[in-house]
Amino acid sequence: MKRIHSILVAFALLAFACSLASAFDPSPLQDFCVAIKDNKDGVFVNGKFCKDPKLAVADDFFFSGLNKPGNTSNLVGSNVTTVNVDQIPGLNTLDISLVRIDYAPYGGLNPPHTHPRGTEILLVVEGTLYVGFVTSNPDNRLFTKVLYPGDVFVFPIGLIHFQFNIGKTKAVAFAGLSSQNPGVITIANAVFGSNPPINPDVLAKAFQLDKTVIKYLQSRFWSD
Repeated sequence: MKRIHSILVAFALLAFACSLASAFDPSPLQDFCVAIKDNKDGVFVNGKFCKDPKLAVADDFFFSGLNKPGNTSNLVGSNVTTVNVDQIPGLNTLDISLVRIDYAPYGGLNPPHTHPRGTEILLVVEGTLYVGFVTSNPDNRLFTKVLYPGDVFVFPIGLIHFQFNIGKTKAVAFAGLSSQNPGVITIANAVFGSNPPINPDVLAKAFQLDKTVIKYLQSRFWSD
């Protein structure tokens, strides 16, 4: 009787462990789970409703247009063309996405930012980029590199990173990210352009700047 009891306990513990493992398993449990906006007949998986796999079509896994340059006529001189689950619904649950980044000649910048849900691997196909990322506190160590066509650089998940065109011509890079929707937090926009604005006293103390400077920076980034 004790032996049977021990076996039952062992099975119970095994089942419990398996249930915990499956709860945190990021792998899809079917071939694909094409995202849909209409939840009438869908199943909610990983932030999206999924259509019946039998109704999936090739266009659910397709995007066209990454051959077209982005418009870099803006204050930072760069443009990011995103291809994530919102552009390709078939990416849902597949933990991957792609971007094309265009940089204006000397000075085109993809400003310091983070991806809270994905690591990024960047491939330069045209131009010369100065890139880098900063490690977390307390070290705040800066890793930088100058990249040329064919060079690849990795930005670890969640860390602040940037790319800056130091060449005299335009630059183009493609990046893969380890999430169907990695998210992006552009540091300056988030800090000085939050809605509603962060109390200037908070930022003045955090950045050790005069409050008038903080208010000026907020005026550059925030609009109601």
